[in-house]
Amino acid sequence: MRLTVVNHLSLDGVMQAPASADEDTRGGFAHGGWALPYQDEVMGKFMGERMGSGEGGALLWGRRTYEHMHSYWPKQTGPITDTLNRSRKYVASNSLSELEWEHSTLLSGDVPARIRELDLDAVILGSGQLIHTLLRERMIDAFVLTIHPLVLGSGLRLFPDDGALAKFRLVESIPTTTGVIIAVYER
Repeated sequence: MRLTVVNHLSLDGVMQAPASADEDTRGGFAHGGWALPYQDEVMGKFMGERMGSGEGGALLWGRRTYEHMHSYWPKQTGPITDTLNRSRKYVASNSLSELEWEHSTLLSGDVPARIRELDLDAVILGSGQLIHTLLRERMIDAFVLTIHPLVLGSGLRLFPDDGALAKFRLVESIPTTTGVIIAVYER
């Protein structure tokens, strides 16, 4: 089993709504889409190679991330859409009863136990609450973070104030042309 988190972060650790203004406005968050101006060829190539290689196996999402991804990606065309449609998707939720996106499996109840039973190799995108749960269970093996050169001042953070101690080592870092640092950490 190997669980890898792949997320965009601001310097102050905010992960909320990097892709669009209306992605996640919980708590009155008004900075949605903050990561878009920082996209460049370096980041695109790095992420494209990771996705295209099948590294990490399946995708593991919380309900909110699944619903957001499902509302957008199946309607698109191209290699990213093809990869997402083909990928095995596991969705942690105690409120959903069925999933419409092909190759999707619902994980409810004791999600950490279910993940252990399945012995998943998976990449987690977004899914802050799920990440917090899995960090407490010491189940996260690696982080691939795109750390953006801005401070948002508010928003949901990747690492909660009441989180558990977890030690990782930097195994790769790549600067982009826009000041983003792609950092890969492993337990």
